Amino acid sequence: MRSHFLAVVILILCPLMLAQQALDNAAVVKMSKAGLGEDLIVSMIQNQPGQYELTPDTLVALKADGVSEKILAAMAAKNSAQPAAPAETKAADPYADMDVGVYYRVKDVWTPIPSEAVNWKSGGLMKSIATQGIVKGDVNGRLNGPKSTTDLRSPLEFIIKTPDGVEGTDFQLVKMRTHSDSREFRTMTGGVFHSSGGSSRDAVKFEQTRIAKHTYKITFSDTEKLLTGEYGFLAPGITGSTASGSTGKAYTFHFLE
Repeated sequence: MRSHFLAVVILILCPLMLAQQALDNAAVVKMSKAGLGEDLIVSMIQNQPGQYELTPDTLVALKADGVSEKILAAMAAKNSAQPAAPAETKAADPYADMDVGVYYRVKDVWTPIPSEAVNWKSGGLMKSIATQGIVKGDVNGRLNGPKSTTDLRSPLEFIIKTPDGVEGTDFQLVKMRTHSDSREFRTMTGGVFHSSGGSSRDAVKFEQTRIAKHTYKITFSDTEKLLTGEYGFLAPGITGSTASGSTGKAYTFHFLE
């Protein structure tokens, strides 16, 4: 009788031990119905891989199949000891601390382009861009001085950090005509001072790629290659707004090719 019992034990345990098969509810029930002792089954649960379904319904079913409370407690302890799935880590935003503005890459460092005040004239009268609301006709922008203080060469790499509700393409890039004491451009016909508000004679088209929250990488097509000269990214917004980075600013640079 004893030899028969041992044969049953070997028949049940050997495949599990050799293959290190993960135990489950069915394996525990099988061992319990075969008459294996509590201590042996508990040892198997503690030392072999296993994952057990222990809902109220399955606990009742296991009890009805002859699984003791001691074995059920070992199954619950095994589940609790399973390593928790690693928490999904959110990649840090490398641009989070940047202020609103336009940046160019110098080696691996994004460097801010200083902004300049923009004035415009309509109907021959010069006015401050920050004091006028709606304008009719072409808007001619004017910046003091014949040249930007920022000199850039190819390859050009820009990113634009925008305020809430603004995309990179809401900024407008214009090529400026130079004079002995100023730079000028025509930005649109009618509407308000905003890149989507009308046509722009001196605008240079570009495309944006969102690379982080409020952060856009700027690229140019083959047909929009920049020529040597003075340029400025015009900040968007309705004229008269006092929001930082929205109106009255141009992030200017001199392109040397």
